[in-house]
Amino acid sequence: MTGPTTAIVVSYHTGQSLKECLYALASDPAVDAVRIVDNGNPETMRDWLRQFCESRPSVTLIDAGGNIGFGAGVNRGAAGIEAGDLLIINPDAILKRGSIEALQQAAAGQPSPCVVGGNVFDTYGREVRGPRRRKLTLLRALTTFSGWNTWTLERTPPPKGPVPVGAVSGALMLMSGKDFTALDGFDEGFFMHVEDVDICRRASEAGGITMYTPHAGALHYGATSEAPARRVAGYKADSLVYYFRKHASGPLERLAVDLIAPLLRFAIVSRARD
Repeated sequence: MTGPTTAIVVSYHTGQSLKECLYALASDPAVDAVRIVDNGNPETMRDWLRQFCESRPSVTLIDAGGNIGFGAGVNRGAAGIEAGDLLIINPDAILKRGSIEALQQAAAGQPSPCVVGGNVFDTYGREVRGPRRRKLTLLRALTTFSGWNTWTLERTPPPKGPVPVGAVSGALMLMSGKDFTALDGFDEGFFMHVEDVDICRRASEAGGITMYTPHAGALHYGATSEAPARRVAGYKADSLVYYFRKHASGPLERLAVDLIAPLLRFAIVSRARD
């Protein structure tokens, strides 16, 4: 991974943490450009974003015309970028200085397409759920969302250096523009959630790799969007079902997904609290 680094931030009613996210990116010497995709923000925030961009030539504001979804928003922001690297980061995540260099170092010498992620932590410095994960299977989804986590790895000891993993989080993800384009970007069939898991899987199936490095990180405030929790949980459930149908090995596995889908949706939505 070489060349300029463009950060892509997709925002939907994110709140004040979006400002912190953008200030951190705009002041990081390893970030050459920032593209903000406005998926729908209050007019006061839109005014602030316009003013923020006007004073910074390297920052571009893209109006998506409404909430087109996270993956589609990233694709809109990444359009036309094939040289250099793409840093995909949540609008409520604050990039730790030196992280881009660490992500690039973790990708050096790895087969393409390569996806790299880092530690995403909360305000107490604790690793949040999902920055490093095993490969997603039906069994792991059912057990994890029923309360017995067999999928994500945040409760296991962190590695001392870069390691291959099944998937990393779209809250902090680096890919070369060339690899992102080769994979046709995020699958826009996912409106919200699981598109990161899907692109990691597709990278692996294309002969590439997904890497995690503890030397890169971002503070993630989390739960800053004004979207109701049950609605977000519903998106997550729909995305999981779409993922398993998409990657099913044949008719029998697709039938199993259809049978399990209601149970999976209940397990996810019933845990959400608006």
